[in-house]
Amino acid sequence: MDLDTFIDFLQWPAMAVTLAAAFLVGARHARRRVFGFYTFILSNVLWIVWGLHDEAWALITLQLGLTAMNVRAIFRNHKEARAESRQEATA
Repeated sequence: MDLDTFIDFLQWPAMAVTLAAAFLVGARHARRRVFGFYTFILSNVLWIVWGLHDEAWALITLQLGLTAMNVRAIFRNHKEARAESRQEATA
């Protein structure tokens, strides 16, 4: 498989990772949500690689903006995840 074919195929794993991330972000537990945001960042990277290959500049810009939002969400949810861990340790 040549590089062009591989990168063309990359859109399918990127889509699957994006769906998995959306599922995880909807979790009740903060640790799962944090993992979901990290998963979203992986999907952002995959979409950026695919977008660079296809020169999809709007998609790349979107993914960069979404990456920034996902990083922000990780920081916000880490506090809640730590609180959950403390609660579980004392229970």
